[in-house]
Amino acid sequence: MITLLKTVIHLLAGGTFIYLYLLVDGGALGGDPVKEIIQFTGKTALNLLIVTLLVTPLVKLLKYNPLYRVRRLLGLYCFVWATSHFASFAIFDLALDLPLLSQELVKRPYLVLGFSNWLILLAMALTSTRGMQRRLKRRWKQLHQMVYIVAILAPIHYLWSTKSEWIEPSIYIAMLVGLLLLRQQQIGKIFRQLGSKQMV
Repeated sequence: MITLLKTVIHLLAGGTFIYLYLLVDGGALGGDPVKEIIQFTGKTALNLLIVTLLVTPLVKLLKYNPLYRVRRLLGLYCFVWATSHFASFAIFDLALDLPLLSQELVKRPYLVLGFSNWLILLAMALTSTRGMQRRLKRRWKQLHQMVYIVAILAPIHYLWSTKSEWIEPSIYIAMLVGLLLLRQQQIGKIFRQLGSKQMV
């Protein structure tokens, strides 16, 4: 069943690239295709983040622990789409002008949030293997708990990046806040541990 579920994830998360290509090729993205590509890739990354965070509540609800085995795959696809989102902005909007990218990061706070999210997801992706989990031990768990920071910052990045649209970003904020509330005891424990370390 897990193999079947992983196959479905590959087909949907990977096949969405084909769907996006068909939209671009068919001229279905309107008069500003670059903006639409950036938004499409960003929202796909957000959707995958939500599905990834849904795994733990579903395991507890269904009492089916093997479901945890799809979480890493979903997280990696979230990173892939977040990278596509960042790359679309850097390539299509800024023409890979690195000095301009640096200037934009300074001028636009929402870009700082987005880039910070991507760096966290990059660190999590690079350490997602079992070998890295064994090597990092307790630090591995601490690093991967930073997904909660992404869950807070990512929808804010989306909200700040839109000039007039607020309904859809607000829906994402509500969904992610709901998922975080399901983990309030765990998140509270993390903050208490961080506070105790700072006091030491």
